Amino acid sequence: MSNNTPFVQIDLTPEYKRNLRELSKKYRNIRFDTQSIIEQFQGGNFTGDRLSGMGENYVIFKVRVKNSDIQKGKSAGYRLIYQVESQMSILLLTIYSKSNREDISPNEVLSILAECDRDDT
Repeated sequence: MSNNTPFVQIDLTPEYKRNLRELSKKYRNIRFDTQSIIEQFQGGNFTGDRLSGMGENYVIFKVRVKNSDIQKGKSAGYRLIYQVESQMSILLLTIYSKSNREDISPNEVLSILAECDRDDT
């Protein structure tokens, strides 16, 4: 079986890892819930809505992910924020539960990116 689909490299920010760990204490299925979207990313399918107010240099998307631990639809689920660095590389910036907080601001996203840039140097 030949597999011609690109395999996209996915990196996680410290912020994403921290939030995933915190959320997994409350929502046991979060890793299962996010697995299918991560598989879509790996296949090159960058879904979600592009965040406005981020400037031209950043290609940042917000995607809704269903939370199977609560009996509500995607609107009450998770928000996964990610940056498309190239066609072959994305960076998962953060994840949060919509029931725990409001939308993320462009400034918050930029500060997560700044934290990552400091880690790389």
